[in-house]
Amino acid sequence: MSSEFLAALANIEREKGIEKDILIEAIEAGLVSAYKKNFGTTHNNVRAIIEPVTGDFKVFALKSVKEIAQDSYSEISLNDAMNINSSIQIGDTIEIDVTPKQFGRIAAQTAKQIVTQRIREVERSMIITEFQAKEGEIVNGIVRRLEKRAIVVDLGKEVEGYIDQKEQIPGEEYIFNNRIKCYVLEVRDDPKGPKVMLSRTHPGIVKRLFELEVPEIYNGLVEIKNIAREPGGRTKMAVLSKDPNIDPVGSCVGQKGSRVQSVVDELRGEKIDIVNWNSSSEIFISNSLSPAEVIRVDIIDDNVARVVVPDTQLSLAIGKEGQNVRLAAKLTGWKIDIKSESQYRSIVEQNLLNFEDNFFNNNSNQEEDDNEYDDIIPEEEIIPEDN
Repeated sequence: MSSEFLAALANIEREKGIEKDILIEAIEAGLVSAYKKNFGTTHNNVRAIIEPVTGDFKVFALKSVKEIAQDSYSEISLNDAMNINSSIQIGDTIEIDVTPKQFGRIAAQTAKQIVTQRIREVERSMIITEFQAKEGEIVNGIVRRLEKRAIVVDLGKEVEGYIDQKEQIPGEEYIFNNRIKCYVLEVRDDPKGPKVMLSRTHPGIVKRLFELEVPEIYNGLVEIKNIAREPGGRTKMAVLSKDPNIDPVGSCVGQKGSRVQSVVDELRGEKIDIVNWNSSSEIFISNSLSPAEVIRVDIIDDNVARVVVPDTQLSLAIGKEGQNVRLAAKLTGWKIDIKSESQYRSIVEQNLLNFEDNFFNNNSNQEEDDNEYDDIIPEEEIIPEDN
């Protein structure tokens, strides 16, 4: 050990952000372990210190004073103890320097290993802390490797992120060295090092991208109430303005669609519908089916709403393979039964016919019941004869 060693620790403190006192404490603990290992003792009466000025080290042992020492590691004879402290007595304890003369090489090697290990531990802890604070946020990275079940993304500072297969947008191409934005799902403390789990499919990435593009959302003037997404295909997003003078949909779309287009480009062409949120279920459901026009919305029960659209808008309202109505249902939380205007008219007409049939049948049955008594011939009234 030397002053050069302390200078090296100070340099590590500056570059890695690890306090020198923490390193010294770890090295001292390592020296105690090395001493016990090399000199065959299991006693816990040993401590090591590093001189803060010179960088030299010493090993001390706390020993019990005996008339005659039986265990040289934990005991010291009274005569030897009195050479150190003349007032010492049997039964007292004394701390003495037990630094081995040949311990320098072992100490230097141990210190190097401890510093390296401690640096790794602290860097690992710093990475975990830093990215745990970013969970639910967007990070920028560079595509580095394409593995069998994951895309490996360089996040800087020798940190790698992983996009599992299920978190990859279907059909999206990940090209080596391309920059990419990802949503941080979680940070896993893996034995091989911290693993930052990323996503390109989470609805949260859409929200964060709009926060980056739309100042009104970032400042809290426009709120994203809900997002329904089928990654790579289409997203529906419901927004609400907290300022009556601000159009929430217009703010998200931007001038000539510039803001929404930036998000679409980042998501590789994924279509995005932005609709007004409304506390009225009927209005919100109607808005959610955009771009289709809605004639009326009827709440059937607590879970189902029936929506009527013009005949020419039925396929648009349903969407390709039912995607539009499926996303609208996710966005609003309602089961949506879509009918065309002609289908709805047929249902109304049929219901009317059923009502009329039931009405006349009931009346007819009532008349028949009344006529049952017409077939009964009343007995002639018997008048008693005069006697």
